Amino acid sequence: MNPSTCPGPDVLLARLARGLDVSPPPEHPPSEVYLHDLAVRAGLRDPDVFLVAGLPLPEGALDLEGTAGGWVPSLVQHSLALSPADRRRLRTRARAAAGRPRPARTLERPPAEPGPQGLGSLLVHMLALRNLSPSAVAETMCLMSGVCKAASTIRMVRDGVKELDAELLGGFAAVLGVPVAVLAALSGVSAPAQSAGPSPEVVDVAALIWEVRHLTEQEVRELADSAEELNRS
Repeated sequence: MNPSTCPGPDVLLARLARGLDVSPPPEHPPSEVYLHDLAVRAGLRDPDVFLVAGLPLPEGALDLEGTAGGWVPSLVQHSLALSPADRRRLRTRARAAAGRPRPARTLERPPAEPGPQGLGSLLVHMLALRNLSPSAVAETMCLMSGVCKAASTIRMVRDGVKELDAELLGGFAAVLGVPVAVLAALSGVSAPAQSAGPSPEVVDVAALIWEVRHLTEQEVRELADSAEELNRS
C-alpha cells in the first residue's frame, strides 16, 4: 500500500469492523469499550486497535527495555516445541514476572517513531509494542510462520519502500497470533490462498510474546532458558 494513498484511521477502523461483521463505530473518536470489543473479536490487543484508530496509546504501553526484545526469538524457538501444558506453565511464569513491581528505569532503546503512514508502518509499530525491533521481527516471523525475510526488508516495509504482499501478511499475522483474514480486511491485500487460522502453538506463543513485552533482558533470558529446559525434560 502506497503511504501517500493509505486511508485514514477512520477508514481503516471501518474496514477492520466490516471484516469482523461488526457495525462501524457510532462516534468519532470511538469509545474505549468499542475498541476493546473490536480487539477481542480480531484477536488483537487494545493498543493495536488504538494504533489503527490513530489514538494516543494507553499509559505504559511504551515501557520497554529494548535489549530484552533481542531474547524473544530464542524464547519463541524453544516455546514452539513445547507441549500445550508446558506452554501454559511458561505463560504462568511470564505473568508472575510481569506482575512484580517494575524498577524505575531509563529506556535503553526509546521506541522508534512510526514510519510514513501506511499499513506496513502500522504492523511494524504493533510489533514494536511487543518490544520487537526489525531484527527481532524478522527472526520471530521466520520461526512462527516460515516467512523468512531480512531485517532490512522489515525496515523497508515499515518505511513504505516495500509494499505488503500475501506472504508478508501471513508472516505478520502469525507473530500477532491472528487469522490472516483480519489483516487482509484491514489492508485490502488478498489473503494467501487456502489460508487457515494460526495453529494453537502459534496462538500460544504470540500471547507469550505479549506477556513478556515489559520484562527486563534478564527476565526474558531466564524464560528462554526455562523453555529450553522444559524441552529437555
